[in-house]
Amino acid sequence: MTSKPVSEVKPIAAQSTSSGGADAGVPSEHRVKMNRMRQRIAQRLKDAQNTCAMLTTFNEVDMTNLIELRKTHKDEFLKKHGFKLGFMSSFVKASAHALNSVPVVNAVIDGTDIVYRDYVDISVAVATPKGLVVPVIRNVGSMNFADIERTINELGEKARSGTLAIEDMDGGTFTISNGGVFGSMFGTPIINPPQSAILGMHAVVDRPVAINGKVEIKPIMYVALTYDHRLIDGREAVIFLRKIKSAVEDPHIHLLDI
Repeated sequence: MTSKPVSEVKPIAAQSTSSGGADAGVPSEHRVKMNRMRQRIAQRLKDAQNTCAMLTTFNEVDMTNLIELRKTHKDEFLKKHGFKLGFMSSFVKASAHALNSVPVVNAVIDGTDIVYRDYVDISVAVATPKGLVVPVIRNVGSMNFADIERTINELGEKARSGTLAIEDMDGGTFTISNGGVFGSMFGTPIINPPQSAILGMHAVVDRPVAINGKVEIKPIMYVALTYDHRLIDGREAVIFLRKIKSAVEDPHIHLLDI
């Protein structure tokens, strides 16, 4: 048996038993040139696979308190700031808290050195018609929920309108990808090089949970952390993800810095 390039493979038309037109039931295909953004995304993702020793750890987050916080203050928040209070700001703030607590996750390998960044710039994955882009929210540690939501809205609008500049996507130290907006239940995100880790958010679903010996229905989100095992050990990855879980489940952690 000999192999052929994809370009030489021709579809084999199956005989149609339909009494319709001559083209009924005949398979077809068409070829479209990849745009430059898609080519760049493909290359970067493959580079990440070839370079990083990627491993993923998982946890679940009880969204009860965050949903209640959002429900209680959403109207006042919208009236004051002009945009809605979403889940992303809490996860961005929680990630900044965890990155400060476990600084190796915010670090990166450079040759035989480890570079520890003393700042937190978080990239947020945004889907656009041309492909996935990752604009950066800078100096997250000094921002409150409203600042984060405002920046996310501004960057998201620029991404969808195609007006993002290179500077908007350069220099992130950690990435968050929210597949939950499309209904994803579970997934293993790929690291955004040259970063060392990425957080994957997923859909919030009511699930039975054992609490104090009783089964209760709680809104649960599965979260995934993919990390570069060359740099980050399993212990640090698990502690980091538990830090995010705790900070999202109890927003007071942000205020008390604990």
